[in-house]
Amino acid sequence: MAWYRRSKLVVDAFKTFTTKIVPKSPITNSLPKPYQPQYASYTSTRNTSRANGFGLCAPIFRNSGFQLGLKQNQCRPSLGGARRYYYVDRHQIYHFRPRGYKKWFQNPRNVFIVILVGSGVVITVYFGNLETVPYTKRTHFVLLSKGLERQLGEHQFQDMKKAFKGKILPPIHPESVRVRLIAKDLIEALQRGLSKEHMWTDPGYASDHAYEPDENSGHETLMALSDNMSTTEGKWNREDEILDDKWVQQSRKSGQEKGKSPATGHLEGLNWEVLVVNEPVVNAFCLPGGKIVVFTGLLEHFRTDAEIATILGHEVAHAVARHAAEGITKNLWFAIVQLILYQFVMPDVVNTMSNLFLRLPFSRRMEMEADYIGLLLMASAGYDPRVAPRVFEKLGKVTGESALRDYLSTHPSGKKRAQLLAQAKVMEEALLIYREVQAGRGIEGFL
Repeated sequence: MAWYRRSKLVVDAFKTFTTKIVPKSPITNSLPKPYQPQYASYTSTRNTSRANGFGLCAPIFRNSGFQLGLKQNQCRPSLGGARRYYYVDRHQIYHFRPRGYKKWFQNPRNVFIVILVGSGVVITVYFGNLETVPYTKRTHFVLLSKGLERQLGEHQFQDMKKAFKGKILPPIHPESVRVRLIAKDLIEALQRGLSKEHMWTDPGYASDHAYEPDENSGHETLMALSDNMSTTEGKWNREDEILDDKWVQQSRKSGQEKGKSPATGHLEGLNWEVLVVNEPVVNAFCLPGGKIVVFTGLLEHFRTDAEIATILGHEVAHAVARHAAEGITKNLWFAIVQLILYQFVMPDVVNTMSNLFLRLPFSRRMEMEADYIGLLLMASAGYDPRVAPRVFEKLGKVTGESALRDYLSTHPSGKKRAQLLAQAKVMEEALLIYREVQAGRGIEGFL
């Protein structure tokens, strides 16, 4: 018994001693104050928790899971101090600071840098892809590179060969030989037209009766053609003209004043090929890269070489002016505009309006530009350009026309194309080139 009493006294004395050194920290049931991430309180809590036998990362909270999450993030050294992602205002309300790109764009300096760099990129891309169309001197924006455009034309040409396998006329077929010879004349004329920027004549052998166009030459040409042109579609008035060629003369004048040189790099090193397909389709086209395709249905309606040269010259002019690449670029911008308008207007209305006021007018203007360039090509190749208006009018009758074609079609009506082309100033230039060629003197640099 004496041993037991002495042991109990020693234990009680030890308990009393430890109680005096470290007083107990009672745990109350009341909710603690909102967590305040201050270094002083954090240090006090750390010391208290260690004295109570708890680790640094084992605090006791009874208020909310939000405070527990903050404390846990604070206790993880791998986070690098998560307290920097929020701040406390004067009302003791926690606000999280934005992270990522939102935080980056809150700085006005960063926004200014983005706008400045973005504007520089847009300006560089735009002016770096501006080109001048031969003859019209029109400046157009083309995103598609020359190499990619040529590859697309080659790929499409190979696909057509596979699709029309068994219907392609052999090279020795009379129609194939005929079309190839006409195309050869046009290609040589194109090379002459792009060779120089000035007209070439030999003063020692110049004709005494040189052709000089006057103000009434266009009217005389129209009168000469009127006897051969059908009037079944009604009398044509100047007020009915939908196609306006004033922009051509204005563009040419502006281009000459500024010294613009036509873009001809896409025509260098082309491997021109002609393909005649035995199909009753009244059509012909020239793919990028110099791939000409003609259907026999067209040859059945246009039998003379001058008529075929008119159509082939028009199609080659599309390749000269890079209308295919420009069309792809334009369609890209049209699609972006449509996506924006879809947020405010019904999609059907947007599609209809974009076709009527954007796509179709652009397509008709490109057709008129190809008419003008093709007219000069056929004249330089030795074909009478006065045949062209009759060809386009006949083509309109064969393909079918209506009163709304000038508004709802990608191509202008044959009647309007014929009348406008006969009166245009380009007819005077084409007649001058044609007469010089017939006299044995070629004209270079007319494009």
